[in-house]
Amino acid sequence: MYGEGGALPVTLSGQPRCRAARNRVTLGHRLVCPVPEHSPGVAGHTRARETSQNAALPSLEVSSSPGSTSSIPAWGWWLQCASRVAALPPVLPPRYDAITTCRRCPFPPACVNLLRRARSDGGAEDVTALGERERALFGAFLRSLARAPGAARPEGVWQRCFLEGPASLVLCVLLESLGSAGAGLDPREVVGVLEQFLQEGRVSALLWEVCQQQAQAGCPELQDVLINKIVCLPDHVSNKLQGKNPPVFFPQNYFPLLGDAVLQVLEKISDSLRGGLDCSISFVSHVLGKVCIHGRQKEILGVLVPRLTDLTKSDCIWQRICWRLVECVPDRWMEAVVLGFVQRAPGADVLSRLLGNLVVKNKKAQFVVTQKMLLLQYGHTTEVLQNLLGYLSLDSLRRTLLLRVLQELLETWSSSSAVKHSPAEQQLYISKAILICLSHLKEPEIETHRQELLTSMMEGVKCRLDSSLLQQRRLGMVVAESISLKINTEGPVLKFEYEEDDETRELKSLLVQTPSFCNVPSLPDDENEKAGAALPLVPESNEKSHTAAPVMPNEESDTEFDSDDDLIPYDMSEDKELKIKAPVYIRDCIEVLTGSRTEDVDKWEATVKALESLVRKNPAATREVSVELAKILLHLEEKSSIEGFVELRQRTQVAVLTTDPIPVAKYLTSQFYSLNYSLRQRMDILDVLVLAAQELSCPKFCGKTKHSGAQKPCIQLLQGSDSSKGWRRVVDERIKNKTRRLDKGHCDMELASRPNEFNSVAGYFFFPLIQHFDRPLTTFDLLGEDHLVLGRLAHTLAILMYLAVNTVAVTAMGKALLEFVWALRFHTDSYVRQGLLSCISSLLLSVPTERILADMTEELLETQSWLGDVMEKDPDGDCRRLALQNLLLMENLKKKLEVVPS
Repeated sequence: MYGEGGALPVTLSGQPRCRAARNRVTLGHRLVCPVPEHSPGVAGHTRARETSQNAALPSLEVSSSPGSTSSIPAWGWWLQCASRVAALPPVLPPRYDAITTCRRCPFPPACVNLLRRARSDGGAEDVTALGERERALFGAFLRSLARAPGAARPEGVWQRCFLEGPASLVLCVLLESLGSAGAGLDPREVVGVLEQFLQEGRVSALLWEVCQQQAQAGCPELQDVLINKIVCLPDHVSNKLQGKNPPVFFPQNYFPLLGDAVLQVLEKISDSLRGGLDCSISFVSHVLGKVCIHGRQKEILGVLVPRLTDLTKSDCIWQRICWRLVECVPDRWMEAVVLGFVQRAPGADVLSRLLGNLVVKNKKAQFVVTQKMLLLQYGHTTEVLQNLLGYLSLDSLRRTLLLRVLQELLETWSSSSAVKHSPAEQQLYISKAILICLSHLKEPEIETHRQELLTSMMEGVKCRLDSSLLQQRRLGMVVAESISLKINTEGPVLKFEYEEDDETRELKSLLVQTPSFCNVPSLPDDENEKAGAALPLVPESNEKSHTAAPVMPNEESDTEFDSDDDLIPYDMSEDKELKIKAPVYIRDCIEVLTGSRTEDVDKWEATVKALESLVRKNPAATREVSVELAKILLHLEEKSSIEGFVELRQRTQVAVLTTDPIPVAKYLTSQFYSLNYSLRQRMDILDVLVLAAQELSCPKFCGKTKHSGAQKPCIQLLQGSDSSKGWRRVVDERIKNKTRRLDKGHCDMELASRPNEFNSVAGYFFFPLIQHFDRPLTTFDLLGEDHLVLGRLAHTLAILMYLAVNTVAVTAMGKALLEFVWALRFHTDSYVRQGLLSCISSLLLSVPTERILADMTEELLETQSWLGDVMEKDPDGDCRRLALQNLLLMENLKKKLEVVPS
């Protein structure tokens, strides 16, 4: 093993292994300063022999007495040598020997040769010609120079010693000096040299130096050290300067510069390969992987990918270089590199040129592409999915992976457990991936896997249609339609009724492939979604329908119809619609609604429209028949296509319930758990109860207003007089301009002074609903398949609890509601869990703090632990958000209690 800076090998005890090495003083396996190897006698004999040949050359003799050699520090000899070597001519005589001119220098002749070679053209690049001894000597010199006081370093000379030496050795010494404390180089001076090091392109020289060494079996330990120093250079500088580093060391500036250096080295590797020379790319791959695992894919690949995209269009050597660049990345960094390329590539064909068959050759890359990015992650954009799956479809070796990915996606999509326990965002992500895979399938592949596709489609649709969430049901419908359209090109296809939005249109557009992947521009992350939204979203089925049904010209169609029809239509422009008079009594309305005659539809429509106003105008008459009327409205079905029938019926039910709350509430809550009712009717009961409770609990507005200013004038003006309006406006403006007000009054509607009507009837709304939720009926099982109604029930109880604030029964309602929540807290349906979490919020907001502490302390502590688990582990995002809100409410409750003095 070699010491840092290329020092000669030493034993474990720190002693050199050879006689020549023992003449050097070592400290902790690091070469500090070599001891003179030649004696003054030898130097004098050689000097006498070569005096005539070197008479015309400048002398490097150190002006000091022979006895003072040991008193001069090492950096002093090197500085004098460096300053005199700078004056040497580029070409020296063949027999010129540094020993004759540097007889008192404590270093061997290789020192001058090394400095001279560094000055020659291309000398700094030809590092393979430097021996281990020369590198060790130069490393010792640089470390001695870094420890020298500032007065002993001539400005400009010592910087060139760092900038013209081997780049790898210079970077290690500079970072050592930056991290060490004591006399020597100031951190600002080190950073200044490092800045020049970057600006003069020495990073590319460093990478190329190591690539050449790798071709000759370099030291892997030294390469790992260099990788860490190169990638973490901004961190080292920032830590030393406490964030006051130059702009070139900012990550957003440094890593693009590193990307340019990588490109320069790749160009040299390309030239070497074209010249028939061997070269290694492994070190560059390691640097790229280290940068990407540090989270800087955007900066370095933003430089590499556009340039490599152009270079690989028609050059097979550059394609092989790119493939080898990614293949040599270690497995521990492969995920970050592959993900960066997939995100930055402007299209699937570009990604195929850059990565080649990486997923076939590398198991780690195959796992990342086919498993992790598709099944375990769901935060990538639609463009990333199209790049990824399009890359798998562009080669025959990779298409087998595409088919396998489609099968695994369909298994996940059709799994009822995945539907219940995975977030909605992940299910949407998987649905997009399925549709993109279908767009890449060919006819023979569809024929082979038709039965598998059909089975998975039917299972997935069933799971999603059973979901309580509208988004999940609509997602199942869209994907099922798309799969049916793809596998049944000639026969009938599935067709559902749903409301289309941007999400459904985007899903349908994924079945249509983009004409050319090359034309898709490379965009930043924050612009991907905007670009996706700008693409035309035209489903394939719509295109077929437009092309398959050509429109006939209007003239031909008119002539065809006119030839067969000679009848002249009647003029009905002056006809007036006959208005049916609505009933004026509630009992008459009941007779019309319960009548068996179906021919009088107009009267039935007029009765439905007028019934709400009659109920509110005649509360006494309504109370006489309130339960009968509620029963009629609950079972009322639409006989004609009346606009807004459901809303009219619901408003009338609410009017009846608010007019006579107790008997009607008893009837509706008892019918909720009765037999022979549809789920729609049960949910209608819940909606009516909520709307009526809102109306009873909210104070009503009255027509009078109050003003904090002066009283109104008693003069009564005519309503339609324009002159009176102008006169009044002028007077008001004068009063406003000349009046000084300390507190500006505002006009607001005065609330009616009336009690909360929901206070006395809250129990009739709440307790009957919560009593029998765990008792299954023949046609109704809340704890079984009817979880949609259970979710609606939980939300209804939460609203009733919130509206019951400041009522007498609120504490008892809170206890019962907490037991209801605790019994169902582990329900598998996310909609039900959302309702339960809403119940906890309503309880904390409605029940007085004193009652909570006195009656529900233990229950709340257990509830707090459950909320913490929900916030951390629940797959549904809305459930996590509600759990966090409840925990914040509990924390605020705790702070409120600490403020109150005991």
